[in-house]
Amino acid sequence: MELEFLKSLAIIFGVSAVVVFILGRLNIPSIVGFLIAGLILGPHGLELIRNVKDVELLAEIGVILLMFTIGLEFSLSSLLMSRTAVFGGGFLQVSSTIATVAGLSYIFLKQDTNVAIFYGFLVSLSSTAIVLKLLQDRAEISTPCGRMSVGMLIFQDLCVVPFMLLIPILAGNGGSISDIAVIMLKASVVISLVLFAARWIVPHILHQVVSSRSRELFVITIILLCIGTALLTSKFGLSLALGAFLAGIIISESEYASQAKSDILPFKESFSGLFFISVGMLMNVDFFRANLSTVVSIVCIILFLKAATGMVSAAALGQPMRVSINTGIYLFQIGEFSFVLAVAGKGAGLLTEYAYQMFLSASVLTMILTPFILNLSPSVSAWLVARTPLKRLEQIRSRREGEAFHLKRTGHVIIIGFGVNGSNLARVLKESGIPYVILEMNAVTVKRMKKKGEPIYYGDGTSSEILHKMGIHHAKVLVIAISDAAGTRRIVQIARHENSELHIIVRTKYIAEVDDLVRLGANEVIPEEFETSIEIFSRTLHHYHTPRNVITGHIDNIRKDSYSVLRTVELPKKHLAERHEFLKDIETDTYLIKEGSPIEGYAIKELNLRAKTGATIIAVQRKEKVNHNPPSDFIIKQGDVMLFIGKRGDINLAIEYLEAGRFI
Repeated sequence: MELEFLKSLAIIFGVSAVVVFILGRLNIPSIVGFLIAGLILGPHGLELIRNVKDVELLAEIGVILLMFTIGLEFSLSSLLMSRTAVFGGGFLQVSSTIATVAGLSYIFLKQDTNVAIFYGFLVSLSSTAIVLKLLQDRAEISTPCGRMSVGMLIFQDLCVVPFMLLIPILAGNGGSISDIAVIMLKASVVISLVLFAARWIVPHILHQVVSSRSRELFVITIILLCIGTALLTSKFGLSLALGAFLAGIIISESEYASQAKSDILPFKESFSGLFFISVGMLMNVDFFRANLSTVVSIVCIILFLKAATGMVSAAALGQPMRVSINTGIYLFQIGEFSFVLAVAGKGAGLLTEYAYQMFLSASVLTMILTPFILNLSPSVSAWLVARTPLKRLEQIRSRREGEAFHLKRTGHVIIIGFGVNGSNLARVLKESGIPYVILEMNAVTVKRMKKKGEPIYYGDGTSSEILHKMGIHHAKVLVIAISDAAGTRRIVQIARHENSELHIIVRTKYIAEVDDLVRLGANEVIPEEFETSIEIFSRTLHHYHTPRNVITGHIDNIRKDSYSVLRTVELPKKHLAERHEFLKDIETDTYLIKEGSPIEGYAIKELNLRAKTGATIIAVQRKEKVNHNPPSDFIIKQGDVMLFIGKRGDINLAIEYLEAGRFI
């Protein structure tokens, strides 16, 4: 028995590796590879795997570990911030989908009311495992669309319990509403206990475990918390996957979340692959071929129906039209928990064998299509928003959101996104006296920061109407610091079209996106993954007392090799090599005269700067006036900004010379 099981595992991993490798060469996501491998291996394919039960057990473990690692990405505070998406958006999406599907089934398929409602249950659920994995891979969980999608998925998982309890009632086999109320009350108590443990118990336990300095004990404890919480929630009627997700949230509240994720990740990737393989095994290929046109028609209906209900639900919560459309598209597929409902419904007599096979074929096909549809969603949402009547709806909403802007600034900075980067930039701009406005799509953040006096407004930067209200035509700099890659590209494109003189600075996660953003019109693109590596080696060299100008030289050389747009903590250096090749080693830099500076009150000739350092002062800015080539008797005052020219080493020496007051 054990040998047969190991043989099955070897076949599964062998075939999956080949299929995923071949599809990977064609840039097809691994999820599709696993589903196709399941089709090949399963009882309806080549029948290489006969004992599907063992695979399903491992697949269940895979879903648990997948949901656990996703929970680690969240925190209790971020989950509470998403409560509107969970209970507001989720309720609207599920209820509207059930109502629409039940109505269509009753009218066109002539189904009984109870059967029609059950069809609505099946279609209303989306695949938490697939959508969250794709959001993770695309780094979109923290985007507005990602947060809204995750919120609705969490609510769908909560609905599995009452749906299961309603099946006997719909089938006329007993059960009552009071039974459902009791189970839901128990579930609420369990979730409350889990959240209490996240705050008071688990951090203390993990601290004691880490104090033992045993990695094995740490891994065992993490797995115990994951599986134990999943079993506890399952005991009270909730799903194992939801329990694992809550376990991840518990540990995310501690400082050990990163280590837990790194230790669990290898297991998660292996077992979650088995889950998608087991889903592929469910599909009857012969039935699919015999009913191809019907299955494809059902898939198209599901796609448009669920995309519409998801879009309307997100829009009802005040989300911009682009985000609403993307949310609907992300949730168009049938979920893995729908298979559980389908089996129970078939046993209760709510599904015939034909309807069951039709449901399985359509469901697996929606899952296979999901990665491809998600890749198209930014283009589809942009195209739809540009069409009437959605364009008119978006314009009406943009005008309504923009009525409170009242912006009359010129030469200001527009900051899109008020995360860590956006808030730090705003603080520095405020201290520097530079005017700025902020555009943010998190309504909670906007409300909180508005009370603190920040010039922050709610809106979607991909809307030209909103950008007009932000003063895009009169702004000097646009800084885009959001996690939405598709939205970032759209904003750059619109902003460059609206203001050809605007200086656009973009933060992106990956170097691969730099060229595309520059082509669209960005002046400077700052890839986080590369800048993080620069920060690390800079600090390492600094720890070994490497001279600052040597470190700067390494940074410049590496940046030139990797991407052409530079970022620096200091003011940007202007290379004259852009204009004159023979001055390629000459640079410029600026120096602010602060209060109490030893330079204050001295004439330029008294500094003797060029003779001592090799750097030359070519201009001094005093308030709004720039004094080019100031005379030798020019007196330096507080608030002046001096412009140096010279080699980098000379400029560094000049700054050290002036700050030390060596000329005195």
